[in-house]
Amino acid sequence: MELVVEVYKITELFPKSELYGIIVQMRRASVSIPSNIAEGRKRSTRKDFRQFLFMAYASASELETQIEISKRLNFTEIDKYQKIDALLLETMKMLNKMISSLKS
Repeated sequence: MELVVEVYKITELFPKSELYGIIVQMRRASVSIPSNIAEGRKRSTRKDFRQFLFMAYASASELETQIEISKRLNFTEIDKYQKIDALLLETMKMLNKMISSLKS
């Protein structure tokens, strides 16, 4: 959830011309991560939960790419990305661990 908040904060700094471009994509990808975790957790089987964790991981990978694009396009100062980079890395590590722990 903290990652989502940070994505919203950093995208506030992006050019307004990106409001319907990368800003929306980054926000949707970030919100998708905890949403898939929550939905998967309420599923009836470990297999279903694991599948939703894979979707959350895919959204994190999508966000990772979008962050890199926004850095290359200089949408805000590079030092503003430190917290979001660290949170995304931590999130992806946690998802990886959860997925591994739910193997058959």
